[in-house]
Amino acid sequence: MPNDPANPLIIQGDRSILLDVHTARAAEARAALIPFAELEKSPEHLHTYRITPLSLWNAASAGFTPSQIAETLNALARFPVPQAVNKWIIETMGRFGKIRMVPAMGEGPEIEYLVLVCETAMIYREISASKAMQKYLAPDGLEGFRLRLAVLNRGTVKQELLKLGWPVKDEAPLRDGEPLDISLLPACRSGAPLSIRDYQREAAEALVGDRGPGTGFGTIVLPCGAGKTVVGMVVMAMLKTSTLILTTNVSAVHQWIDELLDKTDLDPEDIGEYTGDSKRVRPVTVATYQILTWRPTKDGPFPHFGIFRERAWGLIVYDEVHMLPAPVFRVTAEIQTIRRLGLTATLVREDGCEGDVFSLVGPKRYDVPWKDLEGQGWIATARCVEIRVGIASEKEIDYAVSNQRQKYRIASENPAKVPVIHALLARHADDSKLVIGQYINQLESLAAELGAPIITGKTPNSERDRIYGAFRSGEIKTIVVSKVANFAIDLPDASVAIQISGTFGSRQEEAQRLGRILRPKEKDSHFYTIVTSQTVEEEFAANRQKFLAEQGYEYSIVRWDEEGGCAE
Repeated sequence: MPNDPANPLIIQGDRSILLDVHTARAAEARAALIPFAELEKSPEHLHTYRITPLSLWNAASAGFTPSQIAETLNALARFPVPQAVNKWIIETMGRFGKIRMVPAMGEGPEIEYLVLVCETAMIYREISASKAMQKYLAPDGLEGFRLRLAVLNRGTVKQELLKLGWPVKDEAPLRDGEPLDISLLPACRSGAPLSIRDYQREAAEALVGDRGPGTGFGTIVLPCGAGKTVVGMVVMAMLKTSTLILTTNVSAVHQWIDELLDKTDLDPEDIGEYTGDSKRVRPVTVATYQILTWRPTKDGPFPHFGIFRERAWGLIVYDEVHMLPAPVFRVTAEIQTIRRLGLTATLVREDGCEGDVFSLVGPKRYDVPWKDLEGQGWIATARCVEIRVGIASEKEIDYAVSNQRQKYRIASENPAKVPVIHALLARHADDSKLVIGQYINQLESLAAELGAPIITGKTPNSERDRIYGAFRSGEIKTIVVSKVANFAIDLPDASVAIQISGTFGSRQEEAQRLGRILRPKEKDSHFYTIVTSQTVEEEFAANRQKFLAEQGYEYSIVRWDEEGGCAE
C-alpha cells in the first residue's frame, strides 16, 4: 500500500531518491534531504538525489540518527521505503564512532601519541592488516583493541581510514592557542548597525558549542551573500584565541581585514597580512592559499608552510574550503590539534575530494537551504535565465572539424553572443553588472568594445581594489571579470551577472558566480548564462544547472532569435 500518493519522494532500492517537484511538499522535502543526501540530476519534473556513505557520516557527525532519517523518509515517501535501504542506512551510519581517537594513557598536556580504540576485534584486525595503515599504527600494549599513532599523523590516519570506510570519531582534545581578547562591536565603525542573524549565531554555536561530537572543528555551508565572514568573526569572538585565516586571493584578504576592523574591537596592529605583497604575522593573520602553495622549484619544499607553526594558533579559518589546494591538505593533516573552521557556499569539489574536507577540516556542521534565506529576505531573489544563441556562420566549419576541447572553446567564444551582451547591458542600464568569463582574449576584446574595466589574474592587486571600490560606490556600473572574481569577493551592489563562458560543467563555479549577486537588496537579481545552442557548451551547461536546481532555483531557458530578442 502506498504511504500517500501526494507525497513528493520515491525512494528506490539503489539508494536513489526521486523528488517530484510538482507536489505541494516538494520544498519541504528538498530542505529535509540536504543533511543526508546529495543531488545528482535535476531535469524539469523529477530530481534525483542519492544517499552515500559520506552524506550519512556527515549527518551522523551532526547528531542525526538512522531513526530520524527513517522517519523523514517515511513521512515524505509516496511508496514504502525499501527495507534494504533502511537496513543499509543503519549499517552505514553505525560505522561512524566504531573507531574512536583518544589520547594515549598517561599523556600530559602536550600530547605526543594518540590511540585508536576499535569497538570490535574484526575492525581491529581489518585496520591492522591494511598496508596503508601499517606505517602509522602499532599495538598500544594495553588491553582491548587499541592501536597507537603519533599525534603528527592524526589527520592522515583519519583520511586513510575514511577511504577504508571507517570514519573516525575524533575525541582527542584540541590545543588552546594564544589567548586573544576579541569581541564584536555593538555597532560597526563604519556607522552601520551590527546585528547577528539567528542562523549566523546557530552556525557558530554548531562548531563551538555542544551540538554533537567533534566540537571545535567542522564546515559551515551558507549561501554567498549570507555573511559567512560574520560567522567566522562570531566564532573568533567565542573562542578568543589567535587566528589564522586562509582565503583565495589578495582582494579577499583585504576584505577580511576591512571587516575585522569594522566589526570587531581589534586594532590595526593586531591584524597581519601574509601575501605576496606583505608578510606580517600578527595575533590575527590573513593569508592566501597561493602564497602557502608557492615553492621555488617544482619538487622543493613549501617555504611559507612555516606560518602554521609561527604562532600558537587557536583557530584556523579555511575560507572557500572547497577550494583548499592539495598541498594545504598535506599540512592540514598535520595540524589536527588546532580548532578548524571551513566556510563555503557548496561542498562540491570538482576533484572529488569532499572526503578529505570531512577528514581534515571537519564534517559539515551547519547548512541552510538557499531558498530559505531568500524567503526570509537575507539574500536576494535571483532570476536565472539561460539564453541560447546559434553559432556564428563564420565559425560553423571550424566547430565541425575540431576536437571536443576545441569545440567547447569555439562555442564559448561564439561572436554571436556579443549582441546579446549589449542588449542585456542596455536592459539593465541602471544596475551594477558583472560580465564573467573564462577566456582572457574573449574578455579583453569585450572589455575594449564595452569601454569597461577588466579584472584578470594579471591585474595588480592595487588596481583590482581600485576597480572594486569604484564599482561599490556606483562610479562604475559594469566590470568584466575572469574567474578570479568567482571567490570571496564582496560586491554588495552587484545585481546582474552575465556569464559568457565557464569551466567545463562546474557546479562549484556556478555557485560562486551566482553568489556574486545575492547580497540582500530591494530589487531582484538576475543571473544570465549565454550558451551556444546545439554544441557541447549546451551539454556542459546542463550539468551546471544541477547546482541551481539543488538550491531550488527555477532555471528558465530562452532562445535568442535573429531579430535580436528572446523567444520562448
